[in-house]
Amino acid sequence: MLLSMTGFGKSSVEMPNKKITVEIKSLNSKQLDLSMRVPQLLREKEMEFRSQIARSVERGKVEANIYVETLQGETTMQFNIQLLEAYKQQVLQMASQLDIPEPTDWYSLLLRFPDTLKNESAPTGDNTDFEAAEKALEEALEALGSYRRAEGKKLEEFFSARIERIRELLAQVPQFETERIERIRARIMDNLGNLPQVEYDRSRLEQEMIFYIEKLDINEEKQRLTQHLNYFMETLGAAHGQGKKLGFISQEMGREINTLGSKSNHADMQKLVVRMKDELEQIKEQVLNVL
Repeated sequence: MLLSMTGFGKSSVEMPNKKITVEIKSLNSKQLDLSMRVPQLLREKEMEFRSQIARSVERGKVEANIYVETLQGETTMQFNIQLLEAYKQQVLQMASQLDIPEPTDWYSLLLRFPDTLKNESAPTGDNTDFEAAEKALEEALEALGSYRRAEGKKLEEFFSARIERIRELLAQVPQFETERIERIRARIMDNLGNLPQVEYDRSRLEQEMIFYIEKLDINEEKQRLTQHLNYFMETLGAAHGQGKKLGFISQEMGREINTLGSKSNHADMQKLVVRMKDELEQIKEQVLNVL
């Protein structure tokens, strides 16, 4: 079955004094492009987290964020009282020298100055924190996988409908082929008839006309396009990780459809080709989202 590269997964694990939340978002990309934000508490496990994500998502533009929320207990952040006092004295000195009123809201003013909060001790995680983070990450990856499978199922239905539509359009081509050949033959004869006093070998003309019409024959293109359509559907049912392969097949389908258009020399057939191209372009756009 198909997997989409687009997805989202989130999970939270609560402990007595904190909650660890993992959010993972993925979009399409030719390779794995992983950006990750890890709090200081869990920084030493970042490489392990990255490896776990890479094994799971395989490919795509992935953004992973881990948050740690303190539920209870003392915080390591403290007001820098000495610095706040220094700021206040400077403000009072400025007010006196400039003969302006003192501030009425000291709290709002002082807390805007830089470095008014200081971290008394850098937080470090323990095994309990690491295990909780690993569990949250695993659950978030499972949620991301479920999302990708659901989107992949939608893509599979979309591709099946587009491929079937191209088959229907291709099946309408033969009704115009006999008329197309007769029109080409008639046009050549009419043009020859418009040339005054020209003598030509009718046998040789017939041979050249057959050769010319054979060059415009589209049977091989129809057969190859049918084979590509079948191969595309077979690949849809294969194991995941077929996005690039589907892209290559759609390119080959495009070549055959373009050749049909260039050889058609018939307005109604060219309309069918345009509609095939429209269906194929929709396929190409969505193939970019397939893992």
